[in-house]
Amino acid sequence: MKHRPLIAIALTWGISGWAFAAPPLLSPTELSALLDQPQVRVIDIRPPKDFAANHIPGAVNAPYGKWRGPATNPGELPDHDKLVALVQSLGLTPETHAVVVSHGKDTTDFGAMARVYWTLKSLGLKELSILNGGLKEWEAAKLPYSNVAIQVAPSTYAPTFDASWLSTREEISQSLKLSNAVLVDSRPDAFYQGKTQAPAAKLAGTLPGAVQLDFNQWFEPKTSRFVDADKAQEIAARIHVPEGQNAVAFCNTGHWAATDWFGLSEVAGIPNVKLYAGSMVDWTQQPDFPAMQNMPGRGEQLMRATKQWWERKFN
Repeated sequence: MKHRPLIAIALTWGISGWAFAAPPLLSPTELSALLDQPQVRVIDIRPPKDFAANHIPGAVNAPYGKWRGPATNPGELPDHDKLVALVQSLGLTPETHAVVVSHGKDTTDFGAMARVYWTLKSLGLKELSILNGGLKEWEAAKLPYSNVAIQVAPSTYAPTFDASWLSTREEISQSLKLSNAVLVDSRPDAFYQGKTQAPAAKLAGTLPGAVQLDFNQWFEPKTSRFVDADKAQEIAARIHVPEGQNAVAFCNTGHWAATDWFGLSEVAGIPNVKLYAGSMVDWTQQPDFPAMQNMPGRGEQLMRATKQWWERKFN
């Protein structure tokens, strides 16, 4: 899937108003050229203090935490009514080209932009992009900042949630029984191999039969810039998805996995890619002992649980 040149995009706007699919990634110079377009809305997901200090001119602030679930299960989606209210407060409509922006300080930060992109797509927005490299690349390009907060008129857009790109605990359980999905663990080796676990996860290990695609592989070496489409297709080819099956990306809380989902689905153009939003934290909270692979022994599990309890109580 090749990205259309910016000049072609601009010509399309001039002729037909809004008749193209926005590229999933924009460079800083490409985004800068679009800022005078009234249908473009830059959504800065950094904390309010960082946003107030400097931001892309015309951007609005919607901190990442507003797009996430509770601390006990942060990958869980917020209540639908809260998401609708957030979308409306940003003035978003199906005609909006929403561009998600964050610090760009590292590859993990990209996952926040990808997760918000995924959420907006699931809420019906079709014209979506991420600023490749985030504000780190914007600054490197010596493009201007602003510290002026703008007011946007709220929209009346009331989306329903499209679950086409979402996988749930129940669906994962069914897929394990039927062997009809490729489960893609987006985490680094230590998590995949069960050597460590997220604080909110009750067990270490991975989903049975999962293949690993470490989210860090999607970036140009020693940067937080996402690779181009050709390289993305090369990375995606490491995951074989039989025809008629879904690929389901997961991690600890649906954050790193959002990067795998974005790379596979949006940049490499692989169809039927889903995100298990709750991921391993959600999976390990089942009342019955969940199916797992690469789990440590009982003794080590007990030692880890004791250490986590101690850290929560006394730190």
